[in-house]
Amino acid sequence: MPTLNIMKYATKGSNLHLRVAMGHFATSNNHSNYYIDVVSQKARLTEAKAVAEELRSYFYANTIVDTILCLDGTEVIGTCLADSLTRADFVNMNAHKSIYVVTPEFVNGSQLLFRDNIVPMIEGKHVMVLAVSVASGKTVESAIDAIKYYGGYVSGIASIFSTKEEIGGYPVRSVFNPKDLPDYQSYPAHECPMCKRGQKIDALINSHGFSKL
Repeated sequence: MPTLNIMKYATKGSNLHLRVAMGHFATSNNHSNYYIDVVSQKARLTEAKAVAEELRSYFYANTIVDTILCLDGTEVIGTCLADSLTRADFVNMNAHKSIYVVTPEFVNGSQLLFRDNIVPMIEGKHVMVLAVSVASGKTVESAIDAIKYYGGYVSGIASIFSTKEEIGGYPVRSVFNPKDLPDYQSYPAHECPMCKRGQKIDALINSHGFSKL
């Protein structure tokens, strides 16, 4: 089975590691010299809880969250984060309240759609956008547009890894960023210096994982 040489870096959280591979990787919009493997954080409960606890620290004291909009298959993390934000043992703005955890449908490639029975969970609600990785920011921008279109309010943007500090005027809070990786680089596909040097792409990557070439 095709694989990559995944390296694992310890972090301050005992249940949280940063897994990466170095090489030449391509997404639908960007090329980078690192592949950030976040599959375990999305699928393994202990790691999803650790990610949620890290993200909670940015939001619990000063952010109203009625709904968490989960992109890129982050529903497990979103559920853990909702549970953490509504926990009664924390002094927070969401104590004793319920938080919706929803996933959008995508149409025409990047446009987000909410069915009629989901719209009440967005309309008039303070919605946090939760993503796996924010590089170009296009998917998050689409999420922001959709929240506003359906009458909601963006209360924050959270992700496991982000190269952006803000999108659309909203700060991005992430567990990891390029400062955690030596020499991390990301480029628009047409500006990629690795392509210009003739370096072959090692794998196609997205939020689901990688496909080695």
